[in-house]
Amino acid sequence: MALAGDVAYWLAEHPDIVGFRWSPSGLWFSTWAFLLGFLAAYVSLCLAADALLGALLRRRKPVPLGPLPAAHALLMAAVSATIFAGTLLSAVAEIRDTRWSWRGRSRTTPLRWLLCFPPGTRSSGRVFFWSYAYYLSRYLHALRGAFAVLRRRRGAGARVLAHAASVAMAFLWLEFSQSFQVLAILASTLAHAVAFGFRLWAGMLPAARGACQLGLLGCNLVCHAGVLWMHFGGAVAGGCSGIGAWVFNTMLNAAMLWVFLHCYGVTRGVLCDDDDDDGASLQQQQQKKKKEM
Repeated sequence: MALAGDVAYWLAEHPDIVGFRWSPSGLWFSTWAFLLGFLAAYVSLCLAADALLGALLRRRKPVPLGPLPAAHALLMAAVSATIFAGTLLSAVAEIRDTRWSWRGRSRTTPLRWLLCFPPGTRSSGRVFFWSYAYYLSRYLHALRGAFAVLRRRRGAGARVLAHAASVAMAFLWLEFSQSFQVLAILASTLAHAVAFGFRLWAGMLPAARGACQLGLLGCNLVCHAGVLWMHFGGAVAGGCSGIGAWVFNTMLNAAMLWVFLHCYGVTRGVLCDDDDDDGASLQQQQQKKKKEM
């Protein structure tokens, strides 16, 4: 409980969060001039680099970036998870603190407040603090567009434009106290936390992914043994609920274990499935090396 209280304080009750106010002065990247300058520079430089690399590297050979994409994915996952938690706690706190003002004046409900801010709402307080944090994170996220250009991804120009639009959109949310942004931030940051976390886990750290899979399968084996003992050993009167589903789940886990052992045993550590957009799988890399030789 003490830990939960500390988390709630630092994410929703800190004076800097409660007293936040969007202003063109005193905040980073909060002016129209900076926004327009950044967007013009970002789009023009990325598109120019894409055209230059296309002329120099006709075979779409990517520029090596080393561990930079993996580090960026890890940072984006952590930032997105923090913003999601802060926005959720702040929205709950704002509803708690302002709900008294809804009575007798309108039919406002928490859901309606999340969907539609009342007229005259100013960009201040808890949820707008995290909206500002989300806006800043869009600049960090825009690096994905530069990565797409350097790695010669198809449609890199479209990705650059999409990232630029995301930065502009987050700025407008704050500038005009736009409705619906709380739910949009919650959905976006949750998706990014999961996507970047999985991207790092499955794409950039294949060895760590194997260790996680092995740990998960080991945990499942222990749990299955416990269910087997409780149900058939008489440890629990009446047995366990859903034993039929448990049998199916056991068969599924056995199949997953076979796939795992086949991939890491027969092929000596080569992953069977392809990695995501952040890099080719080890198997693909080995095939490329053989072709080059």
